[in-house]
Amino acid sequence: MSLKILIVEDDVAFGKMLGTFLDRKGFDVVTCHNGEQAKAFLEDGTFKLLITDLQLPDANGLELLDFSRQVSPNTQMILMTGYAEVSSAVEAIKKGALEYISKPFRPEELLMIIEQAMESEAVTTIKQKPVETHSDNAPKKEPAVGNYNNPSFVTGFSEISKKFNEYLKLVGPTDMCVLIQGESGTGKEVAANAIHKYSVRKDQPFVPVDCGSIPKEIAASEFFGHVKGSFTGAINDKKGHFEAAHKGTLFLDEVGNLSYENQIQLLRALQERKVKPVGSNAEIEVDVRIVSATNEDLIKAVEEGRFREDLYHRLNEFSVHIPSLKERQEDLFLFTEYFLDEANRSLGKQVLGLSKEVEAAFKKYAWPGNLRELKNVIKRSVLLTNGDFIPLDVIPREVIVASEKKKPAVDYSKETNEKQLIINALKETGNNKSRAAKLLNITRKTLYNKIEQYDLDL
Repeated sequence: MSLKILIVEDDVAFGKMLGTFLDRKGFDVVTCHNGEQAKAFLEDGTFKLLITDLQLPDANGLELLDFSRQVSPNTQMILMTGYAEVSSAVEAIKKGALEYISKPFRPEELLMIIEQAMESEAVTTIKQKPVETHSDNAPKKEPAVGNYNNPSFVTGFSEISKKFNEYLKLVGPTDMCVLIQGESGTGKEVAANAIHKYSVRKDQPFVPVDCGSIPKEIAASEFFGHVKGSFTGAINDKKGHFEAAHKGTLFLDEVGNLSYENQIQLLRALQERKVKPVGSNAEIEVDVRIVSATNEDLIKAVEEGRFREDLYHRLNEFSVHIPSLKERQEDLFLFTEYFLDEANRSLGKQVLGLSKEVEAAFKKYAWPGNLRELKNVIKRSVLLTNGDFIPLDVIPREVIVASEKKKPAVDYSKETNEKQLIINALKETGNNKSRAAKLLNITRKTLYNKIEQYDLDL
């Protein structure tokens, strides 16, 4: 069953073009041209994603967002507009929109946003129909065996990555509350999901919650649910995140953004293992493991009175620091290969790897946005690449400029003699590709790509 999308666009030609494009990508698309039609479709309650223009003849996108949350709370939304108003973007995101995209844009950009939403489990219940791609000449892509334990978690080769993963494996089978601390974009939700996969709860729900996007006025309803008629807009009973995660894991991302009042409510639920839906007199027992994450210094927040000390200690039974990409530079090209495979699959392409110039630029860049930035750069680059290897001219300017400012490091072992190193490694291992790759500290797939790149006759 394919993801059902409603497109609301008063530009008939543009709406038809988007609808046709997404339909070919395997989505179930319905297109309409004004707010009245959109509301009628939304009342159906079957759409998982709403893509709407900000300016419509009889309404605007923010009004549709409010209406959608009332009649179809499981419908996510992407707002598109030709009027690049920052205030509207901020308001839309605060109200729960997935993304805000400014016209003009290419359909491929919209597809990337939809797929990223699906990957981050913003749309969890229905998957996209697979798009088959074949290339007789391209080598088969194979996973880096032993480098990740599930399809969304790369462990890494570096010592700091190995230590980090050991902590996840150690705490995973316990029922301890875990606090993951680290910079933005380091993959805290992925790490939380790995902890869940290592636990005895792995076959039960994993429910991620972005605490930073929940307005404090509706936080109680989001966490604990509500009964019909308990407040304006409560047209149906709603199950909260705690009840949805019963027997499983509840992941509280950016937990430091919760208001003080919401912290008190959360602490009570954790202590009593019971929740009371808004408007109900009955308490519901819940069995939930809590994994939380933050890029904020919670100890400082406690000292400043912004975060409750008792809640901090309740959440921090075991803490894990997730390393930044800069701290695990040795793993850079392992992550690059993983995201390259991911981008090839989602975009239906067969890009083999990075050009030498791009490899050099990637090594010199600091990656302040960590894995999230690397993933986005790779996906954008794959989209724009027409050949086998990603060229320098499709890489974002900030990566190139930053790498040019940094003095190039002399690396006689790899930069200047890479081809000879590969030949030597293969000779030393009797042409055993797996052993040669291990000797060179690269994956087997990278070795095959390098052999093809240098046209080595083996």
